[in-house]
Amino acid sequence: MELLYTAETAIPVDAMEERLKAAAKNHQFSVLNVTDLQAKLKSNDLEFDSACKVFDVCNPHRAKAVLDSKMEISTALPCRISVYEADGKTKIATLLPTKVLGMFGAEGLGSMAESVESDLKAIIQEAIS
Repeated sequence: MELLYTAETAIPVDAMEERLKAAAKNHQFSVLNVTDLQAKLKSNDLEFDSACKVFDVCNPHRAKAVLDSKMEISTALPCRISVYEADGKTKIATLLPTKVLGMFGAEGLGSMAESVESDLKAIIQEAIS
């Protein structure tokens, strides 16, 4: 079962930050937080050579609807988009909401998960275009 949607680009990780923020905004998502994992590890005296930034993104109206349905899903929110270096390329990946929400057995959220998944894919494609 494929859990990830992944895309590749030649755009460096640092240059992707503003592009991803703009794309998220264009799809009514907010970037709540950006975690620079490489910097976090180095601040703990751990060498880590690959750039990696994780973006917490959220559409508040959809998040509220999901939480109203089943609060346990809060453990999987907000959605995350990871931008990282691998094999000499920049990769962008996100967990597929249809698969993640399916693990919670939440009735009636299939169309919501499909909609969020479609938007996350569109955000990624816009950011790398």
